[in-house]
Amino acid sequence: MKFSNWFLSALLATGALGLTGCKPADTATEDATPAAESATDDHGHDHPETDHSEAGHGHDVGPHDGTIADWGGGKFHVEFTVDHDKTEATVYVLGGDEKTAAPIASEAIELTIVDPEMQVTLKPSPQEGDPDGTASRFVGTHEKLGVVQEYAGTMTGVIDGTPYTGEFKEEAHTH
Repeated sequence: MKFSNWFLSALLATGALGLTGCKPADTATEDATPAAESATDDHGHDHPETDHSEAGHGHDVGPHDGTIADWGGGKFHVEFTVDHDKTEATVYVLGGDEKTAAPIASEAIELTIVDPEMQVTLKPSPQEGDPDGTASRFVGTHEKLGVVQEYAGTMTGVIDGTPYTGEFKEEAHTH
């Protein structure tokens, strides 16, 4: 019950930031950054321009055209993507540069989405080049992922006994 209360508080705070023109930070410990102009990529997705100055905590569009969240103050990043037709979510674990695959030894990543409410366990799906016993890609399915919308929530995993959680929020799509 404590997690639900914390999560509801975080969700309400995120909504309040949205009303003031700020976007939510990727982790509960980061400061919110000002919203920036949007740019449309070659897939028709709107993505915010980001500021990588010391004050800015924004993230570029991920290498798989997904939404990036921070894990561990920049040590790792996770990229959320969804295939609505397959009702499938994929999370890629990336290094500090937000581009390079960072294979981890983990049994799963938990994806929690707030609307529609769902929790999805993503299983390892190693990419070519991932060492044995590790994966930089995790995949899971849920029927509610077939809903075409922008998703928001958290991605949680454990690396070498250390838990990591990153908040994400997809930006509006033009299709």
